[in-house]
Amino acid sequence: MTFWAYVLRCSDGSYYTGHTDELERRVAEHQSGEIPGYTQKQLPVTLMWSQEFPSREEALAAELQIKDWSRAKKEALFRSDWATLSNFAKPPDRRSRLDVSTSSTSARTERSVTATVRVEPASSEAETRRRDSKPIIILVRPQLGQNIGKAARAMLNFGLTEMRLVNPRDGWPNPDAGPAASGAHVVLEQAGLFATVEEAIADCAQVFASTVRRRDLAMPVVGPEEMARSIGEAKGRSAILFGPERSGLETEEVALANAIVTVPINPEFGSLNLAQAVILLAYEWSRGADLAQPPAKDAEDAATHGEIEGLIGQLDEALVEKGYFHPPSRTQATRNTIRTIFTKTGWSSREVKAVRGIFRSLASPGRRR
Repeated sequence: MTFWAYVLRCSDGSYYTGHTDELERRVAEHQSGEIPGYTQKQLPVTLMWSQEFPSREEALAAELQIKDWSRAKKEALFRSDWATLSNFAKPPDRRSRLDVSTSSTSARTERSVTATVRVEPASSEAETRRRDSKPIIILVRPQLGQNIGKAARAMLNFGLTEMRLVNPRDGWPNPDAGPAASGAHVVLEQAGLFATVEEAIADCAQVFASTVRRRDLAMPVVGPEEMARSIGEAKGRSAILFGPERSGLETEEVALANAIVTVPINPEFGSLNLAQAVILLAYEWSRGADLAQPPAKDAEDAATHGEIEGLIGQLDEALVEKGYFHPPSRTQATRNTIRTIFTKTGWSSREVKAVRGIFRSLASPGRRR
């Protein structure tokens, strides 16, 4: 099933963000005023942007994220202006003043862009620590937009959101990256663009070069587990370099790293595509991160000993009435077996009540249907 996140422009110029599983019907309901609430009072409304997602959770996450964006950032999204979006993703002290004179936005939008760039607050210390604990994924001279998008999807699967691109072959932004990302647009929107590897790793204290081939370099070679441990223990930012799809990293680029990271792989077929390489190392990092999925629902209250005893007693009475315990010499052994069955399975209170209801139903006269 497909879901959408969407943004509507209201008659007063404000924006409404939502998500749905039937985009055309939902937009039509907004436009006709059938949906009570904000848009009903701001007619007419116009659909400005929408994006498909494979699950409701991803569509809702996109809605909540975009809802908090500034007006200028939303309008950059409508224009697919990834340069502006990428600029907003940088720390405030690294942002450039945007050249809005060549854009098609209104003067009102231009004022919003300038104001947002100037006054957006810096990250808190806690946010900085969380950011620094996550490795930066750097793609060096990536060739295909689809592979960049797939790498972004692999990153977001395991909680990584900072991608840097070094001199991509087909330029940036690349229209083929978005569809391949399958909803991981937050990674693409925030991707930084750099001319050289040296510039991309300038703020990093620790860099790993991903390659399956040994080089004629006197430098450490580590596995994914050791890499992940080093990233978790490092003070400062860490990065992982990935080379172009066909040739991989050049020796000079590998030499810029602190260590080579390589995965055990079939020596007779050592070809990994870019997204596969990213997902392997992102997964290994995530094993030490707090990314565990929450349970589908809260754990139920465990049954008390009293409840279990009540269940066993009810069953015992029913079995005695039916003459189940035979021969008499085996009665206690049989009761011990039954007790073991019902005391070792970790029953919840709800389950005990359900089973006791079953016992009552079986012991009572049958109902006429």
